[in-house]
Amino acid sequence: MIISPFAYGNTVSSTAFTNRENEVKRLKDNLLNGINTTIISPRRWGKSSLVEKVVSEIRKDYPKEYRAVVIDLFTLGSQEEFLETYAREVIKASSGKWQEWISYGKELFKKLIPKITMGLDPENDFSLSFDWKDLRKHGEEILNLPETIGQKKGIKWIICLDEFQNISGYNDYENFEKKLRAVWQRQKNVAYCLFGSKRHMMSDIFNNPSKPFYRFGDIMLLPKIEESRWVDFITTKFTETNKIISKEDARFISVLMKNHSWYVQQLAHYTWNSAVPIATRVNIENALLELIQANTPFYQKEVESVSATQLNLLKAIAKGETQLTSAQVMNMYQLGTPRNVSKNKVILLNADIVHEINNTYEFLDPAFELWFRKQYFNQPYFKKSESVG
Repeated sequence: MIISPFAYGNTVSSTAFTNRENEVKRLKDNLLNGINTTIISPRRWGKSSLVEKVVSEIRKDYPKEYRAVVIDLFTLGSQEEFLETYAREVIKASSGKWQEWISYGKELFKKLIPKITMGLDPENDFSLSFDWKDLRKHGEEILNLPETIGQKKGIKWIICLDEFQNISGYNDYENFEKKLRAVWQRQKNVAYCLFGSKRHMMSDIFNNPSKPFYRFGDIMLLPKIEESRWVDFITTKFTETNKIISKEDARFISVLMKNHSWYVQQLAHYTWNSAVPIATRVNIENALLELIQANTPFYQKEVESVSATQLNLLKAIAKGETQLTSAQVMNMYQLGTPRNVSKNKVILLNADIVHEINNTYEFLDPAFELWFRKQYFNQPYFKKSESVG
């Protein structure tokens, strides 16, 4: 059985990773040189895959000099949970021997008393917990663990935190954010990579002069992968798995999905799956129907989450309207007052449903846009000129 060379839904493997040479080099150089880096881009554009590729390369190239940790904050609902997870992952990454984990757990803390538990399989059943009242008083000890271990063992650390914007929902968030910045900015042996899927929240954390993390380090604005690179990637992956797709059809996949990393991989996967062995335009059209059907529950939920006037604003954007506060457009789509339009634009932007390009607004999700136009305007997924060839 040949496994599909295209990946979506999770971070992609090295074989399914495409392009990003410049971003890989920049992020890798930054982290190796101790430069904190923030990655900002819309969701599903490949931030996590980029970080994991760079971390994997650093672990391979510098196994003795560097230690790296990647923590997803998505399920960590409080600063106490964050600190316990942070301590556990740093200690586990510090050594390949679980005996050292226990030793570090006892030696490295002066004010905190950790509770260490081990299961039958120490490498997978190692846990570390603290009294939460003590954590609130002495959390700096945990935040400084990489620096402490780095000095002790003569190593450098790379700490990568995904969904970093989630800390804004923690108890006493403002003080916790100040504490993080105050501790981390003094460290000499640690570089931080902070990224997340809520683009506008991330921008506010790192671009707002009144926030503690303003100018914390280099900010990378992740662009889309170029169409030409997608064409080469898709055709190559088909060839490597004994299937065939023309450059024109590979370009068609890229254009349909507007070079959106997640969706190009997903549409290419569905197309590859049905090609026997040559992919045709019919394969692509059927693949798109399958893709939209698979994602329809998410699109329905997206629509249900917005108000009536926000939905009307999406209709105006889908129709290509640019003068959204003109009397004609507001009356035609029942958008309310100019103030309503401005407020709803901000809400849709912050929800990453639309984005602004050259003073116009577009859907961020290309497949959602196709589904939306079909639902509300009965527009076909393909133009007649596209369906031929």
